[in-house]
Amino acid sequence: MRLNHPTMSAMSILLLALPASAAQTKSPPRTPSSADRLGLTCAQILDMSSSDWVAKFNQEKSSATDGTTRAAAVYGHCYDARTGALADSLARKGAGPSKRARVDFVGFETALMGFVAKAVADAQATPDAAKIAYIDLYEKQFPRRFYTPYAEGNLKPGLTAEESDQFTKAKNRFGELLGLLPEDKGREVHEAFGEIVGTHEVSLPMKLALYRYAIFILEPRTEQPFSPPPF
Repeated sequence: MRLNHPTMSAMSILLLALPASAAQTKSPPRTPSSADRLGLTCAQILDMSSSDWVAKFNQEKSSATDGTTRAAAVYGHCYDARTGALADSLARKGAGPSKRARVDFVGFETALMGFVAKAVADAQATPDAAKIAYIDLYEKQFPRRFYTPYAEGNLKPGLTAEESDQFTKAKNRFGELLGLLPEDKGREVHEAFGEIVGTHEVSLPMKLALYRYAIFILEPRTEQPFSPPPF
């Protein structure tokens, strides 16, 4: 049985978190049309990185003002389908997560969406439509990260020495970004993040991904990204 995800997408919550004047300029998530796949299958699209796909889409749809948002929606649709296929395959084999683990992950995702809403609302600058699209897209990594250890038969994945170093740097960078916020906002965002990692079962690789995701949301667009895209 596939995991039941929260009904609201990250995009929907982001729109609620934005000031009314900004939210009115955003469109709700759309179901990608076949034309938006540029004649490619999902497998071909996912063979590219998300950044390469968005660049290709914008090049071929140069007249589209919402190109990045549409491209991210296509990639996200394909990514979700691949995750769903993995979940279904594990279920058929009886090798998927237990009911307890699935319930905990639903709570994890709810806490994650709560964090996203606060982080976006409290960030130094209101994210534009392109960044909102990427925030929504990159959130899709977490369901797949949840299922992957079951597919690999390693339910307690650890970090390599390089990843351990990156983990320390990510925690420090997250702290720096919180410190740039007004004290009350920094505390609010930190507490929301704690609801994810302090309440639910989160592996070290998942924690590293969470820190990178949080940094992506909070870091100014004018700075060099802390880490490369997750996919």
